[in-house]
Amino acid sequence: MKSRAILIRSYGGPEVLELAEIDVPLPGPGEVQIHHTAIGLNFADTYYRTGLYKPAGGLPFVAGSEGAGTVVAVGEGVDDFRIGDRVAYPNNDGAYCDYRNIRASALVALPDDIPFEVAAAMMTKGMTVEFLLNRTYQVGPETVLLWHAAAGGVGLIACQWAKALGATVIGTAGSADKVKLALEHGCDHVINYREEDFAARVKELTAGKGVDVVYDSVGKDTFPMSLDCLKPRGLWVTFGNASGPVEPLAPLVLLQKGSLFMTRPTLGHYIATRQELNKCAEALFAIVRGNKVVINVNQTYPLADAARAHADLEARRTSGTTLLIP
Repeated sequence: MKSRAILIRSYGGPEVLELAEIDVPLPGPGEVQIHHTAIGLNFADTYYRTGLYKPAGGLPFVAGSEGAGTVVAVGEGVDDFRIGDRVAYPNNDGAYCDYRNIRASALVALPDDIPFEVAAAMMTKGMTVEFLLNRTYQVGPETVLLWHAAAGGVGLIACQWAKALGATVIGTAGSADKVKLALEHGCDHVINYREEDFAARVKELTAGKGVDVVYDSVGKDTFPMSLDCLKPRGLWVTFGNASGPVEPLAPLVLLQKGSLFMTRPTLGHYIATRQELNKCAEALFAIVRGNKVVINVNQTYPLADAARAHADLEARRTSGTTLLIP
C-alpha cells in the first residue's frame, strides 16, 4: 500500500519536513495497520526535527508521535483488535502519515463517544498531564502549583485537571489573549511573563511561601527562575525544552535554594507496561467524559502543511492543541 507521509531526511527547521509517498507493507506479527483520521502535533515533534531528540531508527524517519484512526488490517497473533476498531495512541514515532503499521501493544481502544479529533488532540498531552499530576507529584486540595505555558496544548488540559483535583493553580502565559484563555481553563492566577517578573509575582501570590511544585516545559527561558518560585523542599518538574535545553545544574544549587527536588520525567517511562498504558488512558477518558477537562482543538492544518504548523507552533502563534488532518 502507498501512503503519504511527512519525512525528515536531515535535521533542521520546518523546511526539512518533506511530503513524500512511502510503501506500507502488510502488518507483521503483533502489529496492526491503521488509517489515521487525525494526527496530534506536539512540541516534542520539533525536538526530533531539529535533532535534539534522536529517533530510534535514525534518518530518514516519518515525523510525529500521536494519532487516532481505524484499524484496516491485523497481523498474526493480534487478539485485542479487529478490522474496523476505533483506536488511538500516544508516544509512538511515525504518526505524520495516512496509513501506518504499529504495535498492537501501543494502542488503546477508543470509546465510541470520544471523537477521533479529540483523541488525537489529547492522547500524548492528556496522558502526560495524568502522570505529572497523579504520579510525578500527587496533586490535591492542599497543593499550590505553578504551570508554565498555561495556554499551550498541555497547559490547558493540565490547569483544568489540577483545578478538578482541588489545587490552587498559578499559570504563566505570553500575551493578554493567552492569559485570558488560561484563566478560563482552570487557573486561579495567570502571570504574563513578558510584562512581569514571574518569580517575584509567585512569591507575592503565595505570601512569600512559594509553591509546592513547578511544572516547566519551557526550559531555558524559565531557568533558573523556576527554582526561585518553590517553597523549601519543593519539586521542580522539568519536562520540556520549548525555549531550548536547560543549562547544567550543580546539585549544590538545590541545597542553597531550599533543599529542592528536581525530576526530568517522560511519558514513556510511565506507560511502559500494558497495565500502565490502559490505566493512564482510562483516567484521561474518565475526566474528559466527566466534563472536568475540555479539549481545545484551536488549530488544524492539512497533513501537507506540517511545515507551516511547526513554524506557527515554534513562533508561539498557537494556543491549545493543533491537529494535522490527512
